[in-house]
Amino acid sequence: MQIGEISVRSGVSVRMLRFYEAEGLLRPHRTESGYRDYSQDDLEEARRIRQLADAGLTVEAMHDLLPCIISPEPTFHPCDRLRARLEAEVAKLDRKLSEMERSRAQIAAYLDGLPRDEWRDTAILRSETA
Repeated sequence: MQIGEISVRSGVSVRMLRFYEAEGLLRPHRTESGYRDYSQDDLEEARRIRQLADAGLTVEAMHDLLPCIISPEPTFHPCDRLRARLEAEVAKLDRKLSEMERSRAQIAAYLDGLPRDEWRDTAILRSETA
């Protein structure tokens, strides 16, 4: 598969596929003319990378986790540092969620302090019915 096809099939942009290759996360075969030639295994790896990126993991974390992943499902075989890495990532996500909850509460308090007017109430009703 060429890079455009794997991009469409994996949902990873061409730019990000090149980035992941530069970071050593993907290693597609190169043809004699230098074109990338992706295999089915590369496609599955790109999909796993996308899942990890969507979860907010860094490239460094992916380097630790990808060798341990044995399927597209959250199934792992034992790897050194795996539990510690996953616990650190969960803790990081918990901190982000906590920060977002505080930010939301603060913005909601500002919103509650604004005077109600006909335009705002109409806009809210429109967005709720959309």
